[in-house]
Amino acid sequence: MRETDEPKVLRNAVQVDGASASYLTVERDGPAVLLLHGTYWSRVWLPVVGPLAEAGLRPVAVDLPGLGRSGGELTPETATVLALADWVTRFASALELPGPIALAGHDIGGAIAQHLLVHGRLDVSRLALVNSVLYDSWPAPHVARFRDSGAAAGSTLDDVLAARREAVTSALAGAATEERVADYLDPWTDARVRRSWTAMACAADSRYTLELVPALRRSTTPKLLVWGEDDRHEKVAYAERFTAEIPHTSLIRVPGADHIPTENAPAEIARALIDFFTA
Repeated sequence: MRETDEPKVLRNAVQVDGASASYLTVERDGPAVLLLHGTYWSRVWLPVVGPLAEAGLRPVAVDLPGLGRSGGELTPETATVLALADWVTRFASALELPGPIALAGHDIGGAIAQHLLVHGRLDVSRLALVNSVLYDSWPAPHVARFRDSGAAAGSTLDDVLAARREAVTSALAGAATEERVADYLDPWTDARVRRSWTAMACAADSRYTLELVPALRRSTTPKLLVWGEDDRHEKVAYAERFTAEIPHTSLIRVPGADHIPTENAPAEIARALIDFFTA
C-alpha cells in the first residue's frame, strides 16, 4: 500500500475493547474527519486522506474491528450496524477526537454513519455518504449469499477470496489494476478477517437504514452524497431519492465510477469532500 506521498499518510493504532484499532491518518491539528468503511476496509479512503489533510483537516480512516488491519474478530452479534456504531463511539473516545466531528461513510459504513447522526452518538457537524447503503438497497447479492450462517460456515477461505476478488474488481471498474486488486484483497488472506467479514455479511439488514428515514427527514445537519454512477447495487437512483426526500442534502454524481469512486476519480472526490467539510 502506498502511504508515503506528501503529506505523509501514516497507519497508527489505538486500543479499543482490548484490541488494536488500526487507522490511516495524517498527524496534524485541524477539524476531525472520521471516515468509515463497510464491506471493504480503510483502503477505500487512502486516495483522499492526503488531500483532506492538505486542506487543513485531520482525516481518520479507521478499520472496523476484525477487518482491515484492526485486531479482534466480529461475530454476527457484534457486526450489526448498531453494535458497530457503538464501537465507533468508543474508538472516537479512545482517540480523543474533539467534537464536532465531520463524518463520512462508504458502503455499510454509511449506514453506521447515519445511525451515529440520528441517535446523537457523536457530535456530527456534517455527514457525507459515498456510494453508501440507503433505504433497502442492501445487502447486495454478492454479500447476501453469505448471510445464512450455515452458508458462511461452509465457505472456505478460497470461496471468500474468490468472491471478494470478483467484487473488488467490479467495484474498482477502470481502476482495477492487478496490483490494486491484490492490495485490496490482502486482509482477506487472514482467516480471522475472513470470519469477521462473513459475520458482517450475516448481520447485513436493510432495516437498520429504513428505520432511520423518519429521523433523517427531520435532520437539519448538512449532508452530501457523492456517487459513482455505474454502481450496479448501490444505484444512483437511491441517492437521487435520498436527495429529494431528505432535507439539507446535495448530490454529486461521478460519471464512469463504480462502487469505489475514490479510486476512479480521487481528485474530484477529494475536492467535493474538502469543499463540503470546510464550508
